[in-house]
Amino acid sequence: MTATDDFVPPVGWACSPLRELCASIQSGPGRRAEDKGHTRANGGLPLVLPRHLAEQRIVTDTEEAAADPAIPRDRARTLVKYELAEGDLLLTRTGTVGRCALVTGEHTGWLFHPNLIRLRLPELRRVSAAYLTAYLSATAAQDWIRARTAGSVIPSLSIRTVGELPVLVPPVAEQAMIGATLAALDAKIQVHAEIARVTRDYRSVLADALMTGTLLAEP
Repeated sequence: MTATDDFVPPVGWACSPLRELCASIQSGPGRRAEDKGHTRANGGLPLVLPRHLAEQRIVTDTEEAAADPAIPRDRARTLVKYELAEGDLLLTRTGTVGRCALVTGEHTGWLFHPNLIRLRLPELRRVSAAYLTAYLSATAAQDWIRARTAGSVIPSLSIRTVGELPVLVPPVAEQAMIGATLAALDAKIQVHAEIARVTRDYRSVLADALMTGTLLAEP
């Protein structure tokens, strides 16, 4: 539940604006004309795109991933401050605003699209990355975000607005329990989504084989 002016947190819980819980809140670097044409396949540094955020995770292991836009290696060396680190969070800031994902070791060192906002927590943190990911994806936080982008032709979140989002902060033990419970469910959702994708692909291949007689026994 997102805190409001008349909301009283449970005993032991606190409420803080997101900016006070983060070491930095930053949008991704803009792409230049010379960046066009660079992809993961031709050696560009991978770029996390808004469409890669799904079920609180970064999902890039698709057949089309090699063709995803990337940043030329020479230019990437000047963008070190935009590199992702394990434990960062990403949040979509335009279009379908509010989708979030936790960065894992798999995507450490990648860059992120300018339509994404990176939340980086301090070393001495008051909130865990897993809990904050769960909190930002919950209905109340999503409603808070949508309320501040409603009416726009192209919904967009500013860094300032994101920093104002009120976050309920439970004690460390409760944060761990909440984060772990919801992360486990997110993992199950991802597994079932992958099963559904593979089954759809298999169904398509099987249908083609059946309709062309490939699987029919010879007389």
